[in-house]
Amino acid sequence: MKAARLYSYSSDQQELQLDDVPAPQPKAGQALIRVLAAGVNPLDNMIAHGEVKLITPYKLPLIAGNELVGIIESINAPAVLSASSHSSATTAEFKEGQRVFARLPFRSIGAFAEYVAVDLEALAPVPDYLTTIQAAAVPLTALTITQAFELMNPQPGQTIFISGGTGGVGAMAIPLAVAQGLTVITNGSARNKERVMALGTSRFLDYATEDYAAALHDIDFVLDTRGGEETEKQMSILRSGGHLVSLKGMPNGAFARRMGLSAPKRLLFTVAGRKLDRMAARYGITYDFIFVQSNGAQLRSAAQILQDRNITPSVDTVFPFEQVNEALVKVVNGHSRGKTVLSIAEGK
Repeated sequence: MKAARLYSYSSDQQELQLDDVPAPQPKAGQALIRVLAAGVNPLDNMIAHGEVKLITPYKLPLIAGNELVGIIESINAPAVLSASSHSSATTAEFKEGQRVFARLPFRSIGAFAEYVAVDLEALAPVPDYLTTIQAAAVPLTALTITQAFELMNPQPGQTIFISGGTGGVGAMAIPLAVAQGLTVITNGSARNKERVMALGTSRFLDYATEDYAAALHDIDFVLDTRGGEETEKQMSILRSGGHLVSLKGMPNGAFARRMGLSAPKRLLFTVAGRKLDRMAARYGITYDFIFVQSNGAQLRSAAQILQDRNITPSVDTVFPFEQVNEALVKVVNGHSRGKTVLSIAEGK
């Protein structure tokens, strides 16, 4: 099969190499998936740049790609089945020929390939109303938002600021936040205002003319998609007791404990994240960093919300598999109106 592989880490823009490699053999509790399309994310570039080596050290060469939609070719049932087994329940609900999607377990990625073996627990059925390209835009962002909300524990009527909500993350985060009963505020380019407001946003700030730090205060939650200096700026708009969850900030000790990392890594991230933890303490708020994990049950729930609200994910550009490196550059350059997707095989 064809697969796009990473051979070395570099801070420069990395190029993946399209190789012929053996197709995977699914282990017990896995399904062999014929990949139809794969979402392309900032995380793919972060991995290529070596930015997540401390969280999960990959062995190179590595088949890249974190999320996919595809067709089940075969299922290797778990060796032990029981009524209480989560794996046995998932075995019963999947079948050959079924269209499914997933955020792959972060220790076994490889979506940029013609086939991949995936844990059944990571899979969810694709709602019929979504095309394959649209479905490829769902798993990673939907799970990111779902898991961020788990940390926040928002209540209906509270307010969330989603920074840079005009891209792929915002297109998923806004309707899911509205479904939670939250009042959503976001910012971005004015040319995207109408589209973002249609998703359920209550207030839109044009980043070219309006400074959200001056315009907003007493916000309950922030979903930080920016990182860097923007993280503290977003802390400043929260009420005392507010909560910021960052997709781009620095991992801290709380993150390392949630991820079950080793004691040396917990110590390392505690030290690395101390600046942001102290900053959060000064503002009287909670800071968390999130690295999204695979979870088929959560993905199924998020997909149901999207279906109930007839939300179609925003897709910016679709690249053929052979242009995987162009797709990665597109994501690095930003300014997207939605998700970048690789079309790997023909499908619905």
